[in-house]
Amino acid sequence: MEAIYTAIPLASLFGAIVAGLFGKKIGRAGAHWVTILGVAVAFLLSVVVAYDVMSNGNTYNGTVYTWAVIGDIRFEVGFLLDNLSTMMMLVVTFVSLMVHIYTIGYMHEDPGYQRFFSYISLFTFSMLMLVMSNNFMQLFFGWEAVGLVSYLLIGFWFKKETAIFANMKAFLVNRVGDFGFLLGIAAIVTFYQTLDYQEVFDVLHIAKSPLVLLPGVETELLTFIAVCLFIGAMGKSAQVPLHVWLPDSMEGPTPISALIHAATMVTAGIFMVARMSPIFEMSDTALNLILVVGATTAFFMGLIGVVQNDIKRVVAYSTLSQLGYMTVALGASAYSAAVFHLMTHAFFKALLFLAAGSVIIAMHHEQDIRKMGGLKKYMPITYWTSLIGSLALIGFPGFSGFFSKDLIIEAVHHSDQAAAGYAYVLVLLGVFVTAFYSFRMFFLVFHGEERMDDHTMHHLHESPWVVTLPLIMLAIPSVLAGYFLDPMVVGDFFKGVIHVNDQAHGFVKEDNPLVSAHLSIQEISAGYHGVMGFILHGLMAPPFWLAMSGLAAAWYVYMKNDSIADWAYERFRWLHSLLDNKYYVDDFNQKVFAKGSLNLGNSLWSLGERLVIDGLIVNGSAKVVGWFAGVARHLQTGYLYHYAFSMVVGILLMITWFLFFN
Repeated sequence: MEAIYTAIPLASLFGAIVAGLFGKKIGRAGAHWVTILGVAVAFLLSVVVAYDVMSNGNTYNGTVYTWAVIGDIRFEVGFLLDNLSTMMMLVVTFVSLMVHIYTIGYMHEDPGYQRFFSYISLFTFSMLMLVMSNNFMQLFFGWEAVGLVSYLLIGFWFKKETAIFANMKAFLVNRVGDFGFLLGIAAIVTFYQTLDYQEVFDVLHIAKSPLVLLPGVETELLTFIAVCLFIGAMGKSAQVPLHVWLPDSMEGPTPISALIHAATMVTAGIFMVARMSPIFEMSDTALNLILVVGATTAFFMGLIGVVQNDIKRVVAYSTLSQLGYMTVALGASAYSAAVFHLMTHAFFKALLFLAAGSVIIAMHHEQDIRKMGGLKKYMPITYWTSLIGSLALIGFPGFSGFFSKDLIIEAVHHSDQAAAGYAYVLVLLGVFVTAFYSFRMFFLVFHGEERMDDHTMHHLHESPWVVTLPLIMLAIPSVLAGYFLDPMVVGDFFKGVIHVNDQAHGFVKEDNPLVSAHLSIQEISAGYHGVMGFILHGLMAPPFWLAMSGLAAAWYVYMKNDSIADWAYERFRWLHSLLDNKYYVDDFNQKVFAKGSLNLGNSLWSLGERLVIDGLIVNGSAKVVGWFAGVARHLQTGYLYHYAFSMVVGILLMITWFLFFN
């Protein structure tokens, strides 16, 4: 089995290397076949491993390769295979396989065809290394590797200035989060002298002295570690205020939007916090911070989606909002609900992004939804799969998003954290907003009058099978994945993997003063009476009626009486301007951080480089030497009697010294 574990990430790496280094020799067909084969092998082997772990209980935690040993700290490549990691492996490899197949149709005319396949296969390898890791060094390697590939893919069309700006923005914003992430890992290594997950978890119950940040400023060590790790998750999973990179990342080709910025990379932060649940459960401060950040992202980023007209950006802000829901679940200690929503969201959001790409192909790369309309009769497969994805997104009963989103809202409702009330209000309001902007886009694209130009209209047709097949394959789990809530959330699927402080069944001693009980999921599980009971309960709960209200409002405003939209625009122009400018966060970052950094650099250059180094040290020392040489030059006259006179004066001075001072 160890050979199979190792082969899973290496299969994708092999395809990436072959397509990247030998792309010209193997040609376009060779590039897509070798990478698709590599990811397909990784997926099939992941299925084998998942069966062995989930059905037979054969979990694995071991070292594959020891890189270095420094004192008691071991730097290793190792795998931790349990229900959490194998579930992530299935999601990553399945979505990646669908995206690889889809790319054949979407990128078939692009000159960078082989390079693109190499990048997305390399991303799959990086993500697998991240989710399979059993130590912080390998986790950080995968973390940075997916960031690197994201940078390469966002700027894939490097001749576009907007793409270059977007990938640099993503790179810099993620470095901010990664700095916090690295601080958290450094604190773990410093105080626990190990990089191994399990070794850290085993000694968390041993109280540590408060961490002195500054003279007179102290904090609990585990609170510091948890907050730093979460800052890393904020960057990778695009949480406020480190969210600004994700909408701009839509400058990359659509397949990577589905693979990286909807299904896998942006969920790495959610996975990491769930994996580190023993640490986060030790700090109510960190959990409340997570609740506030997640709820703020879920609602306020969803509002921006209402005013977006670019089809990919609407889905991008939807991703931001749904990542907020996952983060809220983490703050409520409902880690299993967060990971469950991660899984369901991966399927229906990848479906929506790929469906958007199918529309873009048909519209000859037009992305403005105001220039579409009536595509239902031209693109039936894209239409029905988009409908499935949209219904799953808004949480329509029976679809996967219904189960996972309702679980999160219920968990927040049952949470006893101080910030739970704030989070509960915002996630409820976010349900209405999500339904409104999702079906605003759906109705404007597929229904109503046809607003495209004549040339586009005459060439409209359904996308080829390499595009529609992945849509159909992703539509299936977008409907069915939600029915795994038992055992994934209300069952014992994550028992021993995700740890929640429950005084009855917790992983910590009951007399430990560092922790309190977090019982939200336990209360939901106690009231669970089967899937049908859950659906019936959901039909009477506020989220369902809010979602239906948002859907109905979008239908009435954009299909029946669009004058309401014009009236709202005129009446609330200030609000539209605020949302259209994304709360001016980008402007603030550009003026304060970007221009501030440039001004600081220019100031250091003019004061430090020009004045101190060049002016005083380099040129100044040269001028001093020149002045001294000019003075000394006058002593060298060339006359013998001057030198004789100087010798006589010198002898007199020496005699005087010896007579009077020695």
